[in-house]
Amino acid sequence: MLPVSVCMIAKNEDNHIEECLKRLRPCRFEIIVVDTGSVDRTVEVAHKYADKVFHFAWCDNFSSARNFSIQQATNDWVLIIDCDEYLENVNLATLEEALSHNNNSVGMIMRNNPYTVQGSRSIMSERIGRLFNRKYCHYEGSIHEQVRTLDGKEPETFQIPLTFYHEGYVSESDKRMRATRNLEMLLHDLEQKGPSSYIYFQLGQNYISLNDMEKAAHFYKLGLDLNADPNSAFVQSMAETYGYCLMDLARYDLAMSLKDKYEQFSHRADFVFLMGTLYMKKGNYDKAIEEFQKATTLTAYSRTGVNSYRANYHIASIYETLNKPEEAILYYKKCGDYEPAKRRLKELSAT
Repeated sequence: MLPVSVCMIAKNEDNHIEECLKRLRPCRFEIIVVDTGSVDRTVEVAHKYADKVFHFAWCDNFSSARNFSIQQATNDWVLIIDCDEYLENVNLATLEEALSHNNNSVGMIMRNNPYTVQGSRSIMSERIGRLFNRKYCHYEGSIHEQVRTLDGKEPETFQIPLTFYHEGYVSESDKRMRATRNLEMLLHDLEQKGPSSYIYFQLGQNYISLNDMEKAAHFYKLGLDLNADPNSAFVQSMAETYGYCLMDLARYDLAMSLKDKYEQFSHRADFVFLMGTLYMKKGNYDKAIEEFQKATTLTAYSRTGVNSYRANYHIASIYETLNKPEEAILYYKKCGDYEPAKRRLKELSAT
C-alpha cells in the first residue's frame, strides 16, 4: 500500500461521491472524507468506502476544511480529490518512484474537463497541484484555495501519473447560488489581501459563471496587468479567457492588444488558436490561416482540437468564405470525425 491518504471534503454530494470513491478503492489509498453539513446520503455512502469519516462545522473557509481533512490522515503524503472527480488512469509504480524524489514539491494531477463547442463534445485538460507532503505544505485562501509551503511560498511542482475526469455538472440555479456565495468570499479575500492576480482571475471566472462578461473581462485585465508568471496555468487561462470575453463583447480591437503578450504564450496552441480566431473575426484571413496552421504544430494545449480538428475547421471555413471550395474540402477532411466538418463536406458534395 502506498503511503498516501486521499483527503476529501463533501457536502450534499450523493450524486457523485459513490462513483468517485468506488474508482479510488482499488488503489488501496487511505481514504478520509470530511462532511461539512450534508442532508442527503453523502455520509452514508462515505461510510461504505472511506477508512475514516469526520464532520466539520462549516466556517466559510475552504482552506480550513481542507487543512482539517489533512490533519486526520495517517500518512504525511496527502492527495486532495473533489467528489465530482473520477479516477481514469493511474500508474502506482511510477507514482511511488516520483514520491521518493520529490518530498518538498507538489504533485500535479491531470484533470479532464468536458465541454461542448459547436455541438460537439470536447475535453479541456489541465494540471492541478493536489498531492503533497503535509510536513511542508498546506492550503491557504478562503475560496479557490491554493497549496502553499508552510511559510507561505509557492512550492515547486512535479507531474504525477494520475488522471481524473471532472464530472462537474450542476444545475443553472445551483451554479448561480455557488457563484453568488463565492463572489462574497473572493471580494472579502481581495479586501483582506490586496491586489492579487490569482484572486482577480477567480473573480473573472466567477463572473463568467454569472454570465457577466463585462465584469469578467474587467477582472481578467486587472490580473494580467499585474504581470504574473506566464508559466502559471491560471495566467495562461486568464489571458485566453480574457480574449474570448472581449470577443463575446464584440471588442475585437481591444482583444487584439493580446498581441503584446504573444511572445509569452505563443508556445500554447490555445493562445495561438485564439489569435487566429481574432484575426478571422477582423477579416485578416491570411494572418488567421497562418495562426491556425501554427497551432496545428504545437503540442502544449488544454482544449482538445485547438491544435488539430478545430484549427483545420476554421481554415476550411475561411477558404469557403474566399470561394475556394477545393481548399476548403481539403481542410474539412483533415478534421476527421468532427461533426460540423462532416456536415459541411456533405453539403459541399451536394453542390
